[in-house]
Amino acid sequence: MTLYSMKMRASRNENGKPVHVSGAEKILAQKEIHDNASALIERALCHSKGSADFINLKIEEIRPGELSYVEALPFTTRDVKTAEEGRAVILELLDKLGIKNGREILSRFSETYDMRGAMLLNADTLERMEPDTERGIRATYMDAEHSPERSVCNDKNHFQEAIVLASKVISAPHIIAEICMSDDPDYVTGYVAAEAIGYVRITKLKEKGCPDGGRIFLFRGSSEDAKETIKYLEKQKVLVKNAPLSPCSPKVSDPWEAIRKDISQRKAANLYRTTRVIDTAQTAHVRSEGKQLLLLASNSYLGLSDEPRVKEAAIEAVREYGVGSGGSRLTTGTLPLHEKLERDLAAFKGTEAAILFNTGYMANVGILSALGKSGAVIFSDELNHASIIDGCRLGHARTVVYKHNDMKDLEEKLKAVSAPFGVIVSDAVFSMDGDVANLPEIISLSKKYNLLSMVDEAHATGVIGKTGHGIVEYYGSNAHPDILMGTMSKSLASEGGFVCGDNLLIEYLRNTARSFIFSTSLGPAALVAADEALHIIEDEPERVAQLQRNTKVFIKALAENGITTESSSAIVPIIIGDEGAALKAAQALYDDGIFLTAIRYPTVAKGTARLRAAIMATHTEAELTAAAQKIAKAVKQ
Repeated sequence: MTLYSMKMRASRNENGKPVHVSGAEKILAQKEIHDNASALIERALCHSKGSADFINLKIEEIRPGELSYVEALPFTTRDVKTAEEGRAVILELLDKLGIKNGREILSRFSETYDMRGAMLLNADTLERMEPDTERGIRATYMDAEHSPERSVCNDKNHFQEAIVLASKVISAPHIIAEICMSDDPDYVTGYVAAEAIGYVRITKLKEKGCPDGGRIFLFRGSSEDAKETIKYLEKQKVLVKNAPLSPCSPKVSDPWEAIRKDISQRKAANLYRTTRVIDTAQTAHVRSEGKQLLLLASNSYLGLSDEPRVKEAAIEAVREYGVGSGGSRLTTGTLPLHEKLERDLAAFKGTEAAILFNTGYMANVGILSALGKSGAVIFSDELNHASIIDGCRLGHARTVVYKHNDMKDLEEKLKAVSAPFGVIVSDAVFSMDGDVANLPEIISLSKKYNLLSMVDEAHATGVIGKTGHGIVEYYGSNAHPDILMGTMSKSLASEGGFVCGDNLLIEYLRNTARSFIFSTSLGPAALVAADEALHIIEDEPERVAQLQRNTKVFIKALAENGITTESSSAIVPIIIGDEGAALKAAQALYDDGIFLTAIRYPTVAKGTARLRAAIMATHTEAELTAAAQKIAKAVKQ
């Protein structure tokens, strides 16, 4: 396999003088070049030291026999509290290596701050051996050995890049040690490396925000030896084997200890999670642990999960088609039921086509990882659901987070970040706050900046809009987002996710969305149950109207009991703040006959723990009024 060397150097002009911003070295297979080049250029343009105005990207073919391999230096970490302690560690290590003039060496360190390269210093005479003392010596042509399948990231991995460089430097002839302090203002760690001590990471050598940094290669030999050293450092192409990605803690005798510690910490912080079994269907009233409770926590907003017509349709589907689908959609797993539900969903949402996924989570992961190609940018609301966040992470696109429902902040970020291809994505109804995305403005901005628009209608379908058709109907607009995603697990009383849009979008997802391609498809009962529920919503819009009336009744009753909240959907957040207090209130309500869930970090931000009430069309006004009184009592205890 042919390999290539890629080197990036970036600088910025300050007062007529070039100032170094960023640099990187990679050795790559041909198919990796494009994505890595884009990532390195992005790093140079978005650096903590400022944006570069000059970027040099050099790519060279590595001919057979030019590449050598060295083993990564073993590493240890010295944890220090101050930069002064860190420098004391450097002196200690130099003394251990038999280098007695450590203080004099450190006094020369400031000379490296404005150099593009490293100082090559005779450890005995303190003579500088570089031919050009302004430029210094650049150790180049190196990378960690890797498989071509490694992910591309424009973020700098300080630790691995430092170990790679140190491992090459220490393998050079006549080099006895290296001292380094990063010039990144946000990275205060440095190291000393030598064959006898390995790579010793020192956690603090300067204060955060300080731009100073440089490196000294300690050398022992003659002037002719120095030429050999420089040739190796600047010309020899090296792959470093077994270079670690991060300074992980050393292995412990019990691999489960870290997991036990994590669970213990969660319990102490009131973030530990447990499950409660419900022994009945998800109706307005349920039985749990032998108690009869009013259910105020279910996403079955229209109460269709126990609707006789829905259940009977599912039973008939099982009788005719069996229980499972038997395969993925692209092999043996497509039934007429899949295609019918997709047609009906597209008609319900007013789009050309639809495609089904096994869950709403898998739909978002599939869409965003498929669209998130290298070079793309996804603009995501800060309160978007975890499935959107994870979908962004799984692709190669850059993710830019904008303030919640803040269209001014979104446009500022759209102006600041150039995107040859991109997506603006938002929940339609935000699952923890109950508010609705500003769809008209999102569509307007997406068209203005030539991006796609996407909304997640998990909590919108069957809930908002006069007849429950979702966010487009809610705004009374004929304008559709490019991508409408939703679930069958809430108002449609079944399970699964879906995406509605143009034929081109659906065709693309069918061929690229991994969570669609590699999943066994939904079974017959789920498909028919969702389709029947969809027709009930179409035929009986009074269910949606009742849900919306119930939500208003509940919010008004809370206000009458001293709890002010608001919602544009069926989700009513009752903010408490403290995680422990939220758990206590939820337990008090459970004891008093109300099933209401405490929502805590990381589902919501720390300090914003809440009770998340989910209203159903099958609640009565009397039940909701009485529940509001009990909630107020529990919250105020």
